[in-house]
Amino acid sequence: MGVDEKAVVDPGSFPPPTEDESALVLSVDWSKEEEVRAKRKLDLIIMPLLTLGFFCLQLDRGNISNAITNTFLKDVGITQNEFNVGQQMLSLGIVLFEIPSNMILYRVGPGKWLTLQLFLFGTVSTFQAFQNSYGSFIATRLLLGITESGFIPGGLWTLSTWYTRAETAKRVMFFYFGNQFGQASSKLLAYGILHMDNVGGKPGWFWLFALMGAFTILSGFVLGFCLPDSFRNPCPAFLPGVSLFTKRELHILQTRVLLDEPAKGKKKKSIKIDAFKRAFSNWRLWSHVIITLCNNGPQRAFDTYSPTIITNFGYKKLEANAMASVGLFLQIPTSWAFSWVSDHFDVRGETVIAGLSCHLFGYVLNRVFTEHPNLQGARYFGVVWTQTFGTFSHPLNIAWMSLTCEDSEVRALAMAMVIMGANTAGIYGAQIFRSEDSPFYRRGFTVACCVLAVGLLIAVVRFVDDKIHKRKHNTVKLAHGGDTSDDGSNGEKGVTALERAAGVTVDVDDDVRRAMKN
Repeated sequence: MGVDEKAVVDPGSFPPPTEDESALVLSVDWSKEEEVRAKRKLDLIIMPLLTLGFFCLQLDRGNISNAITNTFLKDVGITQNEFNVGQQMLSLGIVLFEIPSNMILYRVGPGKWLTLQLFLFGTVSTFQAFQNSYGSFIATRLLLGITESGFIPGGLWTLSTWYTRAETAKRVMFFYFGNQFGQASSKLLAYGILHMDNVGGKPGWFWLFALMGAFTILSGFVLGFCLPDSFRNPCPAFLPGVSLFTKRELHILQTRVLLDEPAKGKKKKSIKIDAFKRAFSNWRLWSHVIITLCNNGPQRAFDTYSPTIITNFGYKKLEANAMASVGLFLQIPTSWAFSWVSDHFDVRGETVIAGLSCHLFGYVLNRVFTEHPNLQGARYFGVVWTQTFGTFSHPLNIAWMSLTCEDSEVRALAMAMVIMGANTAGIYGAQIFRSEDSPFYRRGFTVACCVLAVGLLIAVVRFVDDKIHKRKHNTVKLAHGGDTSDDGSNGEKGVTALERAAGVTVDVDDDVRRAMKN
């Protein structure tokens, strides 16, 4: 066929493990019912805990947007633009410590590190209640960013180690439900908590920080007693001798993951320099980072100022906090629908493009309605639409990106890269809505439209590249008599590990024999 066999790279194959890698041993000896039960147990343990952690993170990160509808700016003695600088410090702290945090997680395991992080950022969040100057505001926002750094990519990396590729997008989206539910709940909770104004002689925003921070610390104990570390150490941080899974369940869960992606059996003890080179030189990974940069900057800005924007429509401040939760609650079923379509029909790029398009349309609506300030209901509709479609393109983009990662090292770094991109977006996003542009924020909405248009263009380019890459790979496999049903970048839909094993190809059998030999 004129194809150089040496140039053919089978995405299912991998070299023998080196001395610092764990050998891969595969053995399929269970029924479909056993696998279903084991996976259900995994879902009931892992997913609620990681989602709870993300919920707490968003409560502590986002409650500041509700505080500024109270007397926070006046009591602390800062202006709106100084407040924006504090938001930049939050994002800067996350960006600077994202990769170091993930290197620690990779070394000590998620059970210990993610649990510790909840205690750390919960404590910082609680002490935000005692801010009394611009300096203390800047310091607490920076510390909150440092302590939160690494939690989101750490959670994503944890999911990638416990689940197959075909299950990734849906569970990543479920993990992000914690973020979405936290965004929505923080605004609804603020409506009640801010009514505590003058209780104990303290302003409402004091109780906002104190109560939400205390909840996060309490949730740290939940993770400490319930979150398993890994297949090798399936015990929670506070119960080191207690496994949450039987040996049989662990065997089933681990083997099904390795059957789906044998390279996951090559987890090294630490991340090597070569992994940094492979991750940072991959332009496809960087394209996903840029998509995140473009999507999350406007979204972060809008989430911070949505209660204030609604207040500018003429609604009361406390009422505006409750109204700012409507679109965020609508986002949950909408994002679930998009993730189901992404998973079920294996349309990763298409769903990201659709989500970005809807997000962009929301800012177009907001910009148009600024020319009609008397249309109070229409302007509020623009807010709800923007919130509904504002966030979920990000987790869908992450799931799409994870399919391009060749091993667990690159995947861990890629997760850190994309979350660093999300928080770098927060640095510039914090300055989109400025005091001189209020109350209509015409310039802010225009900037958001332009930035999202760039992100949408990059997503389209990446989508076209993905199609070309898959077509070339399938052509090479056909030239050598291979099966093109799974090109190594997408998992089968609705198939158990046992069913996959029954149809194992020669390529995978070779992997099994080589791994068994080593």
